[in-house]
Amino acid sequence: MPKELINVGITGVGAYLPDRVLTNADLEKIVDTSNEWILARSGIRERRISSPEQATSDMAAAAGLKALADAGVPAEEVDLIIVATNTPDMLFPATACLVQDMIGAKKAGAFDLAAGCTGFVYAMSVGSQFIAAGSCKTVLVIGSENLSKVINWQDRRTCVLFGDGAGAVVLRPAPEGSGILSFKLWADGSSSSILTQPAGGSRMPATCRTVEEKLHCLQMKGRDVFKFAVRITAKAAKEVLGAAGLETSDIDFFVPHQANVRIIDAAAKRLGLPPEKVLVNVDRYGNTSTASIPIALEEAVHSGRIKKGNHVLMVGFGAGLTYGAAVIKWQ
Repeated sequence: MPKELINVGITGVGAYLPDRVLTNADLEKIVDTSNEWILARSGIRERRISSPEQATSDMAAAAGLKALADAGVPAEEVDLIIVATNTPDMLFPATACLVQDMIGAKKAGAFDLAAGCTGFVYAMSVGSQFIAAGSCKTVLVIGSENLSKVINWQDRRTCVLFGDGAGAVVLRPAPEGSGILSFKLWADGSSSSILTQPAGGSRMPATCRTVEEKLHCLQMKGRDVFKFAVRITAKAAKEVLGAAGLETSDIDFFVPHQANVRIIDAAAKRLGLPPEKVLVNVDRYGNTSTASIPIALEEAVHSGRIKKGNHVLMVGFGAGLTYGAAVIKWQ
């Protein structure tokens, strides 16, 4: 183990989005809703939907391979794979183990991490510690979700909000003064009932009744989630910036969890960040949960918006309830 912690940064990014596009007009034919209703409440115009045979691991592996190619790192050099997901292929084995085999990362350890939509921020923070401590050199962190398969398509409050996709980053040692400058993680288990998938675990094993009552589908108290998200997003941002010795004026780009454009706008306003510093793609992809931040990050990096030396702030929130933030000096 090193005497001093090693700096850790992102050296590659990748994303995968299914081909099928589901628009608000399409949803008008499925459920009692309208394009105007969806736009006014979420800012979402369309989202991507996985094919019937496509599993979470398939999307995760595709995003992971793109991130490795972007970093110029062969899969054989990956020491650890962490897949943040709320929609694993199955309860066990871990989706990360399936990904490990699919991409040929033969020497890598692998595990899943469940922290709601904050999962990517949690996984990146956890993965960075293995490198900082000297026990790993290369960690592949993936957020991948197949939410269309756990949505109640008769519930207009939730089915219009979510989409499928995956995003990934490669973590490796970074030069001094760059990389992950700080991160903070929080949870409030007392509010766990606000956002949940009730059935399928040991509390409520699968039965004919749970299937008939759609208790294996996502359930959300939207107003409560909205209030929580607006309250904690700016708070988390300010605390993680303080830990890094930065002010909001130092931030070049804000990458929030893409849940709802109203939440994003409210957080940006509280932080005093102009629109050009805020990355938003929820209008095109909906809420992709753990994949939303890395997908937005990949778009900004590969379009040339995020450049070396930029300070990038990420904030996530989700089921648990959980929330977390990280600030990076892009290397």
